[in-house]
Amino acid sequence: MVNWNEFNLLKSFNLRQKTILILVLTVLLLCVVAFSSYMIDPASIVTDYTIRQEAPSLAHPFGTDWMGRDMLLRTVKGLGLSLYIGALASILSSILAICFAFISSLNKYCDTIVSWIIDLFASIPHLLLLIMISLCLGKGAYGVIVGVAFTHWISLSRVLRVEIKEVQNTEYVKLAEKFGKGKYWIARRHILPIVLSQIIVGTLLIFPHAIMHEASITFLGFGLSPNEPAIGIILSESMRYLITGSWWLALFPGLLLLIIVLLFDVIGEEVEKLLNPAKANT
Repeated sequence: MVNWNEFNLLKSFNLRQKTILILVLTVLLLCVVAFSSYMIDPASIVTDYTIRQEAPSLAHPFGTDWMGRDMLLRTVKGLGLSLYIGALASILSSILAICFAFISSLNKYCDTIVSWIIDLFASIPHLLLLIMISLCLGKGAYGVIVGVAFTHWISLSRVLRVEIKEVQNTEYVKLAEKFGKGKYWIARRHILPIVLSQIIVGTLLIFPHAIMHEASITFLGFGLSPNEPAIGIILSESMRYLITGSWWLALFPGLLLLIIVLLFDVIGEEVEKLLNPAKANT
């Protein structure tokens, strides 16, 4: 006779192992990209007009650009910069979301004000607000990080606000209030542990949006300066040479950017499975 309890337990264990394996491999791949970018010296990306606009080869797997620079080195360096900006922007964005969500839980007046601020930011076109903030702060990496952070906290803040309200209505929180526990104690001991998984997953899912929007505004000329080895700049410059048949100038940087974004989506999904037992078995 088949022991279904043991079978389900074994299946659950195998799925968890698979989830952890996928997560480790994905994180390892991103770490390799980040470390490789850090190890590349900008001085090593030299111009050589004798090999300008060469197609991909063994010597230059991603080809060379119109100045004879190796596109593989430029692309990896640009991805590292995108990861750096995305990491800082997503963390700052999550901090903003957490602050607004907990402020809204203080009382109904704070909740009304936070709801109004969320609706205000949500009503402004995402990319337009990002460009405005970046321009006001003088563009560059600092302007892009702040701009992305101030435009990506809305969704996470809404989720956390709803989660906190649900926790506040539970019996153990109401019982803690009757025992005279303060809001800070309740938030630290009861609310934060419940919403921590939402914060972690939300931060990870903000990451790919931050990278894509950084590349978007840089591509449009409102982000990083042209002397930065950013993916947006590489793609923007390559548009002028696609008509000459230099397809590799846009294909490989764009493809790697897409892969990086998808990897973060995978990380977010796998982490959610680990933190949420119900999803770990699906």
